[in-house]
Amino acid sequence: MKVRQLTFRLLQVYADVVRTGSITATANRLHLTQPTVSQQLKRLREIVGEPIVRQEDSRVVPTEVGQALYQLSQDLLSRADVFSQYLDEYNRGGRGHFSIGLVNTAQYVLPRLLGPFSQANPQVDVTVEIGNRQQMLNRFERHEDDLYVFSHPPADDAVMAAPFLSNPLVVVGPENSRWANVNDLTMEALKEERFLLREPGSATRHTFDAWLYSAGIELRSTQQIASNEAIRLAVASGMGLAVLSRHVVADSPKGVQELPLQGFPLKSRWHFVVRRERRLPPAAYRFLSFVQGSLAQAFDEPEGELAVAELLQALKTER
Repeated sequence: MKVRQLTFRLLQVYADVVRTGSITATANRLHLTQPTVSQQLKRLREIVGEPIVRQEDSRVVPTEVGQALYQLSQDLLSRADVFSQYLDEYNRGGRGHFSIGLVNTAQYVLPRLLGPFSQANPQVDVTVEIGNRQQMLNRFERHEDDLYVFSHPPADDAVMAAPFLSNPLVVVGPENSRWANVNDLTMEALKEERFLLREPGSATRHTFDAWLYSAGIELRSTQQIASNEAIRLAVASGMGLAVLSRHVVADSPKGVQELPLQGFPLKSRWHFVVRRERRLPPAAYRFLSFVQGSLAQAFDEPEGELAVAELLQALKTER
């Protein structure tokens, strides 16, 4: 048997002839001529090397070898149908995989989008990588993920970004902070306090440092701590004050409170970032479309909804 010469079309025609018992019926069903169907059966018999059908009364029926060939054709065609259905769903983004890299602070809000998306799309597998800004920049340079979330997108011509969600930065202190009820509180009054800061590569640290520089203020005492959660716990224990995303405080409010400081919150936004030359998996497009439809309701961010819509349109144009 010359297996490599079998084609799905030959098997499709043969399986239909066996099911209908008629060359004429198969020709009509598959929009072929009767001679074409007969020629396909002849070709298939040559490939198998044995008779595969016989005439019995007015019907075409399979021989013993033909019955085994019919079972093979049913199995292969069924598997092809399953794959075709899978491919259709994959291309619609209903199944598949994508990866997303988040800067640390975004881990406090992205689950509110990823969770409902995963529930609505259980066949989509999402890999989430979390790190500081420098770690995410390294992953971006190595093309390791499909989507990224930065508060300050990389300065690169390859970047396509959508500012989808506000990320206000606030000054926080412990629950019993003596500064909580001070009217007209300024950073000048707080500069003698110890501030707990993220590492220099952090976008929060960069934004705060830039604000201090523009205000001409130099802090007297600082301590570097590597994660937002560690900073929040340290503030709650009375180790000092800190600048954190308001989302961090809202997610874990116990032990800390926002201080009413003039000039704050500092404005910042998270951005979805995509490499211009990267071809996104359909599941990633589906996620971005889901986000576009969810931002106004989940976060009251109609501007972010518009930004994501523009990103999706730009991605379609680039394809």
